[in-house]
Amino acid sequence: MADITLRQVEEKDLERCFEIETVSYGDEAASKEKIEKRIRTYPEGFVVLENQNGVIGFINSGATHKVELSDEAFKELVGHDASGKHIVVMSVVVHPDYQGKGHAGVLMKSFIHSMMVLGKSDIYLICQEALIGMYTKYGFKDLGPSDSDHGGLSWHEMSLDLRN
Repeated sequence: MADITLRQVEEKDLERCFEIETVSYGDEAASKEKIEKRIRTYPEGFVVLENQNGVIGFINSGATHKVELSDEAFKELVGHDASGKHIVVMSVVVHPDYQGKGHAGVLMKSFIHSMMVLGKSDIYLICQEALIGMYTKYGFKDLGPSDSDHGGLSWHEMSLDLRN
């Protein structure tokens, strides 16, 4: 992949991250306020991917001592504690213009490595059934259907043990 870089989010990325979230997720998208809070509260868990045109994708997360994937309040970082050993991913997103080119994989590999460096024990996320295969490629295990009804949809819970 030509000329792409990964880095920790900066406050100047808010507008572009919100744009990518909105165009990619529609009704499921986090509000600009939620994204801003994630940037300010836990930038260590917010990785952006950019090319010569700017940010094209990102992953954001929170850390916790107790994982409850169906807890909607956690999406606003209620219960977040940077010292928590468990990471909960809230968004893995690549702008539609750049999808299907391996960018999500680059993001995932970098994010997983970053969380290992931070000494986290595991990563959790929820995803649509169609994406289970993508996440299993990176070592995630399907934990089954989630109690979450975020966006009125059905979800699967997944986890990756970083201690192996």
